[in-house]
Amino acid sequence: MSGFKGLAVPGPTNMPFEVRRAMDVALEDHRAPDFPEFTLPLLADLKTVFRTETGHVFVFPGSGTGGWESAIANTLRPGDRVLASIFGQFSHLWVDMCRRFGLKVDAIDCDWGTGVPLDLYEAHLAADRGHEIKAVLVTHNETATGVTSDVRAVREILDQLGHPALLFVDGVSSIGSIEFRQEEWGVDVAVAGSQKGFMLPTGLAIVGVSAKALASRPANGLPTCFFDYQDMLKFNADGYFPYTPAATLLRGLRASLDMLLDEGLDAVHARHFRLAEAVRRAVGAWGLRLCAQDPRWYSDTVSAIVVPEGVDANDIIKSAYEKFDLSLGGGLSKVAGKVFRIGHLGYLNEIMVLQALGGAELAMRDVGLSFEPGSGVGAAISYLSEPGADAALAAQ
Repeated sequence: MSGFKGLAVPGPTNMPFEVRRAMDVALEDHRAPDFPEFTLPLLADLKTVFRTETGHVFVFPGSGTGGWESAIANTLRPGDRVLASIFGQFSHLWVDMCRRFGLKVDAIDCDWGTGVPLDLYEAHLAADRGHEIKAVLVTHNETATGVTSDVRAVREILDQLGHPALLFVDGVSSIGSIEFRQEEWGVDVAVAGSQKGFMLPTGLAIVGVSAKALASRPANGLPTCFFDYQDMLKFNADGYFPYTPAATLLRGLRASLDMLLDEGLDAVHARHFRLAEAVRRAVGAWGLRLCAQDPRWYSDTVSAIVVPEGVDANDIIKSAYEKFDLSLGGGLSKVAGKVFRIGHLGYLNEIMVLQALGGAELAMRDVGLSFEPGSGVGAAISYLSEPGADAALAAQ
């Protein structure tokens, strides 16, 4: 089929031409005396995106899963107790990793389509008078279900109770796209991945670590080597890495950061809200609903769309890919076959969203769903063309 393939999954996301060009360079000497002239400003600008001044942002070759592992291995010891909640595939996998590391996990099972249960977190932490819980895990944006949770509120609970537990946040599909304030929200370890809001290929785990977390490595803790924070901190101070870095990806990251900072982080967040709301208007016009059960959970980076009973969402995804050259995200685990996902994050504008919605309409009608052709695209256009409508909604 001629033309471009459409990419509307929640990661990897579309890669800007500026990022591609930045990575189209000869390989370089990562021990060169002038390499720090490139890396030190890069690490400083990452702190701006994470919105931390006193912490440090590490860049590991890897994925978000590696970032999770770094948080656990650098701050906890075998048998430590952690508090977490499961409401989607990625929050589930983080809990699974904790258990593999020999941690004791207070895992709260929630309905998929909801987010972090603040009341239950408060109850668990209030009951923990001996402060046995050493870390609290929050999946900021659950990519599998299109749900965003309130990180700030979890920190407020910890502070109100005077609980010293570290706060870990999975921000893989949020950081660089929707509001995230590491220092203000008291987040101790925040994990991101290069293939989402940073608009890069997969291959970098980007991890923001607070001063508190850096100082909290326990005696007889878990072993670290590749993901050791102290090794990285020592080498990063001079602009280097303890092993060969993914320098080509770092060049792309430089271009990505330039784009984010030139647009302005607040403008980036507003753009993501605007485009996400356009998708939500389309879903309503189709007569469908989101997996997220309430507007307070709605994600501005991914929408998981529930298909009617008797319809297999995988048929829609297959039709979109094979007949219309559009990649849609599939349902994972408990929601497999029940939802398809539209990613709306990273390098994205209005016409790209309309392309994804139009392709989804073609695929849904191809498998027999009944709705007025163009209704979703039309609803999105109506919203996007209303002056000030997005600003009014964002203020609600």
